[in-house]
Amino acid sequence: MEFDEWEPVYDAIRRDFGYDRRGDERGRDVLAELTGPFDLERLDAAAGATVAVVGAGPTLADELEVAREADVVFAASTAADALLEAGVGVDCMVTDLDKNPDTVRRLTRRGTPVAVHAHGDNIPRLRSVVPDCRGEWLLPTTQVAPRGPVRNVGGFTDGDRAAFLADHLGAARLSFAGWTFDDPSVGPTKARKLEWAERLLYWLERRRDERFAVLDGRRAALETSSLPIE
Repeated sequence: MEFDEWEPVYDAIRRDFGYDRRGDERGRDVLAELTGPFDLERLDAAAGATVAVVGAGPTLADELEVAREADVVFAASTAADALLEAGVGVDCMVTDLDKNPDTVRRLTRRGTPVAVHAHGDNIPRLRSVVPDCRGEWLLPTTQVAPRGPVRNVGGFTDGDRAAFLADHLGAARLSFAGWTFDDPSVGPTKARKLEWAERLLYWLERRRDERFAVLDGRRAALETSSLPIE
């Protein structure tokens, strides 16, 4: 995913939520100051592999086998804790540091990559958590233009960003566990974020010429006018 492909979608998301691009750029610049380049060869196992993209939705406990059967596991936020507690290995955690910073610290210290995302609302968390991590295991990401060591691989929420990262790394197939787009326990803002995650996965499957089972029965109802789909 090149930034010029991602930028129109980012702009649509930003307008929908009222985000300030300058705030996201400040977050990116702070993360750039706190991190160094990440060696993507640390995630070489994803190339040509089946990558399970695991969310922390209420279905996860019943879908752990999806992760166990995959070659590589990318976990979004607190899904990493649930997987580790169930004895399922995590190959990469994807997070904007909103929930479980101790897990981020622990994983990097034991040599597990963590993709840490910067935006305008998490600058204090970046300053608090990132210096406590092993820097060589941190992959810094942004949703605005990349700068320095900070990459933009596409994606908005932790979950769909994990899918875009797996795609960027050359995954042959993506499988999904712990995804609940219609989660009644979340508030309205989170529900809108899940709507965007769903749209973005649809865009990604179209780009990959793949069909994600997690979207079965849902594609016809998706609002896709903001996506660059021919």
